[in-house]
Amino acid sequence: MIALFGMISFVTGLQNPMAIIVKNQFQASNFMSQLGNFANFIAYAFMGIPAGLLLQRIGYKKTALTAIAIGFVGVGIQYMSGQVGSFSVYLMGAFVCGFSMCMLNTVVNPMLNTLGGGGNKGNQLIQIGGSFNSLNATIVPVLVGYLIGNAAQASIKDANPALFIAMAIFALAFVVLVFVNIPEPRLKDKAVSAEKAKHSPLSFRHFILGAIAIFVYVGVEVGIPNIMNLFMTAGAGEGGLGIDTTVAGTVVGTYWFLMLIGRLVGASVGAKVSPKAMLTFASGMGLVFVTFAIILPPTTLVSMPVFQSNISIGMAQVPVNVMLLVLCGLCTSIMWGGIFNLAVEGLGKYTEAGAGIFMVMVCGGGILPLIQGSVADSLGFLASYWIIFLGCAYMLYYALIGSKNVNKDIAVE
Repeated sequence: MIALFGMISFVTGLQNPMAIIVKNQFQASNFMSQLGNFANFIAYAFMGIPAGLLLQRIGYKKTALTAIAIGFVGVGIQYMSGQVGSFSVYLMGAFVCGFSMCMLNTVVNPMLNTLGGGGNKGNQLIQIGGSFNSLNATIVPVLVGYLIGNAAQASIKDANPALFIAMAIFALAFVVLVFVNIPEPRLKDKAVSAEKAKHSPLSFRHFILGAIAIFVYVGVEVGIPNIMNLFMTAGAGEGGLGIDTTVAGTVVGTYWFLMLIGRLVGASVGAKVSPKAMLTFASGMGLVFVTFAIILPPTTLVSMPVFQSNISIGMAQVPVNVMLLVLCGLCTSIMWGGIFNLAVEGLGKYTEAGAGIFMVMVCGGGILPLIQGSVADSLGFLASYWIIFLGCAYMLYYALIGSKNVNKDIAVE
């Protein structure tokens, strides 16, 4: 389950640096550059509920195998888009990949939470899975940034090595998973599956508010590095910084690297610190970092350590705004596990169906960055981060107030 968690971020993370490629290859706006990311995440809106139903009917293992096969096809379509030079084919590949990522997310999150027995231990296992997720997310922008070289001359073909790696990972994972024994906690319980339930996950207020929090969170997590990458690589005439794509890739990779660090810390303290406390701290700090990133002048430069393509730490000179946005990685790192754990706590037999609904709401990772890209086109890159500010504010509300289960009278066993 932890390995599958890592695969999700590798394929999803490809859409970040690919935005730079398609922006330059197809002369796209900031809004259009986010359409690949949008296609990847909007697939969750279509596949979330079916993935939850599939999980209930055929179990965790068969759902995961189906997801891996679909993911292989999706990355293959993106490879073909480079061969034919088609933006439409690229979007189709991103959309198909989104189906796969949705199904895998539907499998790994409830399974890790179940294996941990829910509560703090369940949150801890999700944080451990998230750490491996962040490791792959760290590698992708650095790798593709290195492959792109000169952004003005880059094409999708330049990212072929990364696409080949993704397809190889899918093929290997499929073979390994065939021979792995995965527990099916409720698949054999025919009485539960046949019973007409009087309620659903949507009967729980804290779950509904948690699903909205996931929509917001994924948009925040993806929007911060995606728009930051565009901000750094755009020319001065576009309101950008004109930073080389290779350097920008290391800076964005550092955001994901800090998410890895944050999740490792979250995993180490997860058994002792409640998900509510972790989410409160993370969203509060995120608000502080984003606020200062917006209001401070970008003319103030700082030298910050970055994660480089040769797996070493170097230094890069960037505006203080960029450094503060990179530091947000420490905050977004532990939000997913905290929100998921709080939202499914007390759902019992409704957990699998809840996981499917949760995956629908992951489409926020495509919708909010698209909105943010549009704001960046009209008001500027830094002004677009007010979208991120509002997202952090909502997650703070959910941690403090919205996560309380007020529907304990509903039978869940």
